[in-house]
Amino acid sequence: MGELTSDAVAEPGSPLRPVDPERVGPHRLRRLLGVDAITIAHIRPALSRALRATGRGVVLAATAVLSLVLFVATTLATAFILLGVGMLLLPLLTPLVRRLTGLCRELAARSGVTIATPYLPGRPSEPGVVGWVQRCRFILTDPASWRDLLFLLLNAAVGFVLGLLPATLLVYAVEGLLLSSGFWMLIRESGVDFWYGFTPMDTWPRVGVGALVSLTVFVVWLAAAPRLVAGHAHFARALLGPSGRALTASRMRHLSETRSDVINIQATELRRIERDLHDGAQARLVAIGMKLGAATRQLRTNPDAAEMLLVDARNATASALEELRCLIRGIHPPVLAERGLADAVQAIALESPIDVAVTADVPGRLAAPAESAVYFAISELLTNIVKHANADRASIDLRHQDGAVRAVVVDNGQGGADAGTGTGIRGIERRCATFDGTFVLSSPEGGPTIATLELPCALYSPRTSSC
Repeated sequence: MGELTSDAVAEPGSPLRPVDPERVGPHRLRRLLGVDAITIAHIRPALSRALRATGRGVVLAATAVLSLVLFVATTLATAFILLGVGMLLLPLLTPLVRRLTGLCRELAARSGVTIATPYLPGRPSEPGVVGWVQRCRFILTDPASWRDLLFLLLNAAVGFVLGLLPATLLVYAVEGLLLSSGFWMLIRESGVDFWYGFTPMDTWPRVGVGALVSLTVFVVWLAAAPRLVAGHAHFARALLGPSGRALTASRMRHLSETRSDVINIQATELRRIERDLHDGAQARLVAIGMKLGAATRQLRTNPDAAEMLLVDARNATASALEELRCLIRGIHPPVLAERGLADAVQAIALESPIDVAVTADVPGRLAAPAESAVYFAISELLTNIVKHANADRASIDLRHQDGAVRAVVVDNGQGGADAGTGTGIRGIERRCATFDGTFVLSSPEGGPTIATLELPCALYSPRTSSC
């Protein structure tokens, strides 16, 4: 009341003067009209969500109509497959069905429901009639094809109702608000008795009741539109998502592939260790033995030459020890075994020729294989940055949360990294896949390059790192 008096009253006891909106300003006008800014801030996101959901609902209603058409066509093609007509039509209709179900998956993803693609991987087919027969057989033996057909049948009803209901509520609410604003008088003058809901729109009191009904419908639309569309998304996931059998088969294929990768990686590592031992430490040890033998022969006849050979042997021993230490670090670094993943990553960052900032939050020890996989993946990424990225700075963010260890490596290099151009990135992908982990690389031309790897693993002991 104080603000109302200061803006609308000249002096105490004088009549109120009209308020000039331009002089008062939008914020003070809201307060004068009793509109709360917090309420507006709450309504605006809800209104935006409801409008987006209504738009998706209209698309869902359209997919319902297409679902009915494709269901009838696919069913007839399957029924007449023995006559030859269906054998020609089924391979042509199936891509259309899968495009439609793919659109439903995209709409579900916008509602926050992710639906994986359940189809079996495609198989090469022969040309001609034999190829058509093979494609039909593959389609009919894929369980996802029959689930798509069931979805088409049910979506013709469920998708139409759930998709069209938000738009119907919005139109009905807007209709009531328009009638309540004065359009009812125009309809009344034309001699038509119009009802809104259960209320006849013939007098202002009844129009006020109609306005309350329209506001109620508007509030219902505001709250129900996103939920209705999300309900269709859950319905689609129940039918379009992979079945338990498909998930088991996919899991078995993944385990088979990762097991093969592990065997290949282990064989490669063994060959590398054997080569390094043969060409490095073993050769030096043989040379040391030869020098010691020569020194023994010349020890009495030529002590000076024997002393020089002994000095060379001692130097060769130091070099062999250094090569063995490097080989051990390549198998399992001592700092990783003793201090943990955070300190091991900090160590390779300090040894890097570029400036590397490390942020680590791993409050415990991981299983040794998982620690080793993350360590060598980060080491490989830093090596690639130094060799190929033309970068002078990089950062590593390492943390454990939600039952997984996550590492993000960023550099300011030239970008353009591609998994198809080398084996390093593919090796990191295989290393992560072995632990059911993921590796995502974003490297646009001009940079920056962002590599994110995540491995599911639990902490099993208190932290020993000093970070």
